Amino acid sequence: MSKRPLGAQISHMLKSRGVDTIFGIPGVHNQEMYRGIEEAGITHVLARHEQGAGFMADGYARASGKPGVAYIITGPGLCNIMTPLGQAYSDSVPVLAISSCLDETARRRGQLHQMLDQEAAGACVCEWSLEARDAESAYVLIDRALTEFGTGRKRPRHIQVPIRALQGTADAPPAKAPCVQTETQPIDAAERIVAALKASEQPIFVFGGGAVPGAQDWKAVVEQAGAASFTTYAGRGIASGHALDYGAYLARPDSVKEFAKADLVIAVGTELSEIDLWRDELGHSSQMIRVDIDPKELRNAPGTELAFQADAASLARAILSIGGLEPKGKWREADVAAAKARWRAETDAERPGIVPICDALREVVPADTMIYSDMTQFAYTAKEVWPMERAGHWHHPFGFGTLGYALPAAIGGAVARPGKPTLCIAGDYGFQYTIQELATAVELKLPLPILLWDNGKLKEIEDSMIRAQIAPNAVDQQNPDFVALAKAYGMHAEAPDSIEGVAQAVAKAFEADGPTLVYVTPAVSA
Repeated sequence: MSKRPLGAQISHMLKSRGVDTIFGIPGVHNQEMYRGIEEAGITHVLARHEQGAGFMADGYARASGKPGVAYIITGPGLCNIMTPLGQAYSDSVPVLAISSCLDETARRRGQLHQMLDQEAAGACVCEWSLEARDAESAYVLIDRALTEFGTGRKRPRHIQVPIRALQGTADAPPAKAPCVQTETQPIDAAERIVAALKASEQPIFVFGGGAVPGAQDWKAVVEQAGAASFTTYAGRGIASGHALDYGAYLARPDSVKEFAKADLVIAVGTELSEIDLWRDELGHSSQMIRVDIDPKELRNAPGTELAFQADAASLARAILSIGGLEPKGKWREADVAAAKARWRAETDAERPGIVPICDALREVVPADTMIYSDMTQFAYTAKEVWPMERAGHWHHPFGFGTLGYALPAAIGGAVARPGKPTLCIAGDYGFQYTIQELATAVELKLPLPILLWDNGKLKEIEDSMIRAQIAPNAVDQQNPDFVALAKAYGMHAEAPDSIEGVAQAVAKAFEADGPTLVYVTPAVSA
């Protein structure tokens, strides 16, 4: 069909561009967008809240490497998805939100779902938020978003289309645009980095999430150079198995002592932001080289002597092609191991009882498991002490730090990787932000273990208040019977009373015929 309503044409266009799944909720203002979904052969996942739809799209994108797409209604729908879009912006995740909007807002007030400026609201949390007033504009903006996802920093985009335009008949979208060649060989940057490494006696790398696509090659670089390495939480697993890798203990206060030993620091794909360091300075006095795909980040790099805008994966391959790196042997494996053991003990002392559970889970969780965690003390501990064998397999709401992320994001990740293991880790408070998405997991029959850590309070906030000499208040809450609630949704639920029982329940849940809540309290480690 060369002509269809524009709402239907959009689905067909997305299908032709490789989109196979859309997350969302239909409503009276965006129902035209649903006209073509099944006809185009796209799977639609029905969320229970637009926040859930946005996090599902985020989790899908992180697991698949493809953009996550959400269909959203005018007004409150866009407002509800703004938190996930803000999270995707912070963590550089390619999410495309397509919403309806009112045809006219200046002349007539009091319309259903009316906002003062919906387009501007979307712009607060997206790389851009634009209105497509006709079919041609919609097609151009969709292709622009998809192209930018593949050629630059992967941050969310929002496109809104007036209701009347969605209803109107439109010509078919143009044929798929020619593939944009993004593979480059940044030889100059590679040569200068190789020269700096050859001149260095004690180089150290810091890898962030931007280096994940080139993880294996960057591991080869650090090994050939005899360099030490740290990763941010988002970069975990990049140098897995490297004897001189300090792991994800970058935010430990005395990691500054390790950087003080270095005569060269190379930071790849990381902002070195507050949530990476939790201090003002990295701790080095040596030369620093920064590598990032986003030039804005390179301009915000105090103390940097060299800064290269480059795709991290391409740069690693270029460095290896030049070769000639030789380890100098200044870093000692025993010192690295001792520092990691000390930091692990500190982590265990700060939040007692969690480390032994993490150790037990590591024994039963398959190596290719995609893990999604929420803002909870269990995750804060696990992010440091749980070594990742594979980069890009643990996802967390790092920058924006929103509660309620893990469950819907894990659903999106499981949809993206059918037949492969996915694990959700949530805390009792954040879990209730998006608990309604249990219905979606049940509906999809996902074999998804959901580890729920219930300490009965906002424990991290309570601890923070005490450190600040504030009498703790508003940190205790009345929780439901989570096991009974899970069963009411029609899913499996277990409440193990030992660490071994927790591990066994999670292992069993990977093989179940639907999602399983594994309810855990601090008592299991007592």
